Amino acid sequence: MKKIIPIILVFLGITTFGFSQENKAKTLLDEVSSKMGAYTNMTIAFSSSLSNEEAGIKEGDEPPIKGIITLEGEKYNLEYLGNTFIFDGAKLYVINHEEKEIAINDGDFDTDDGFIYPSKLLTFYKEGYTFSMGKRSTVKGRKIQYVELTPIDSNSDIVKVELGIDLKTKHIYKLMQTGANTSKTTFEITSFKYSQVLPKTTFTFDKDSYLKKSYIID
Repeated sequence: MKKIIPIILVFLGITTFGFSQENKAKTLLDEVSSKMGAYTNMTIAFSSSLSNEEAGIKEGDEPPIKGIITLEGEKYNLEYLGNTFIFDGAKLYVINHEEKEIAINDGDFDTDDGFIYPSKLLTFYKEGYTFSMGKRSTVKGRKIQYVELTPIDSNSDIVKVELGIDLKTKHIYKLMQTGANTSKTTFEITSFKYSQVLPKTTFTFDKDSYLKKSYIID
């Protein structure tokens, strides 16, 4: 019995530490969601990069891809990879400027694949993940705390999500998403503006203007 008790105490200590780490991580995520979710809108400029060990693609091999997104509730207007994505809360318009083609879908992207889509940026973590506190780093004087999120579904296409959070502003600084195929996508926020006066057309699809430009609408 004397030998068993210390083992039990060690187990309880490890378990308590695990719960403590998870609670700290979730509390921090909730603070970020509450802080950023309180803004009337957000305009975020970002750069993204991709690496894939299996394909021999290392981070930094290719120049980062820049994009910009404006969010208001679940609505968004995203400029990325030469395309415009407009979600008005009911329909998603994917505008391919190079091909002059437009696809219209009822509802947002299907989130069953585990990827994080713009309208779910502040809420995706609330279901389907376990949490733990990750590394802490200092970037240009900013203290960045990482939170590691692991999908509960073992068949998820995503193995891990890492969110870098600015501890002073409680804003997201970086998001890193590792796929089951070892691919890693990194999004780093380069500019952040919030609660601006936006044009009324920000989340509106102007069908006639695109038809005049000879765009094909599927």
